[in-house]
Amino acid sequence: MGMRIEIMEDSNNFGWFLAGAVVGAAAALLLAPKSGAETRKYISDTTKDGREAMEESGRELMERGKDLYERGKKIAEDAGDLFERGRKLVQG
Repeated sequence: MGMRIEIMEDSNNFGWFLAGAVVGAAAALLLAPKSGAETRKYISDTTKDGREAMEESGRELMERGKDLYERGKKIAEDAGDLFERGRKLVQG
């Protein structure tokens, strides 16, 4: 359960980061107006950076999911082995 909360907190933190980036970008556009070409380049660059950050976060989340799956699988296998050993001990 602790790992599940940690993943939810990471997702929540990333959401706040992304929201802050959007608000910051909007404020920058409003407070420091530039020519149309400059603004389009800025938006394009910012979008590219955001997309790369999202892709990296997605890869990290995928790796964590794989790790959790493997750990859960190992725990289930160990529990099955322990159950079988206990059953054999009880049966004699």
